[in-house]
Amino acid sequence: MNPEPEIRRLLDVLPASGRMMVKLVSKPEQRVVVDYTFPLPWIRERPVSINFDLWSELSRPQRDLMILRTVSWLTSVKWFKPNLYQGLVAVGLLGAVVEMVQVDILGAAVAGGLTTIAATQIWRSNNNSRAELDADEAAVRVALRRGYTETEAARHLLSAIEAVAQIEGRPSLNFAELIRCQNLRSIAGTSPVGVPQSIRQD
Repeated sequence: MNPEPEIRRLLDVLPASGRMMVKLVSKPEQRVVVDYTFPLPWIRERPVSINFDLWSELSRPQRDLMILRTVSWLTSVKWFKPNLYQGLVAVGLLGAVVEMVQVDILGAAVAGGLTTIAATQIWRSNNNSRAELDADEAAVRVALRRGYTETEAARHLLSAIEAVAQIEGRPSLNFAELIRCQNLRSIAGTSPVGVPQSIRQD
């Protein structure tokens, strides 16, 4: 598959916020279909690398839903929204700078520790079952504006998750993928069983 036309097509599929924040990159040497890292607060651009040889094995609707889901997750990570942990990061960083200026090593260590704990909590809140399910559901909502029905979008994303595991030579889906698949089956109407609220709150 020629990456350039596909990248242009995928950018058209993305919502405006995704086009502004995400950069799609061809990476034929990677072993996974799509790869991205947890976005850091000082890096505005969020790269998504795609092995287009593997990518071409997915159907067009599967590709649409995979990119929408990936970008939905990446754009959902907010480091600087007002909540307890973001506040603690800001206070910790400010405290560390003040203590370093005053050459207070113990104070700087405490402030640095506070910053690390708060940053870890932000990372954990974006790497749990709820964040994964929210990203899938956000991708389905965006797909509605791209001509898919909710049922179609959920089925295409479900089949994409399963197809990617096969393409990458993985023997089975991981726990997070199994939960996502069950939730998507519920949205698609192929299973009456949804994901328990207790798992969403993990």
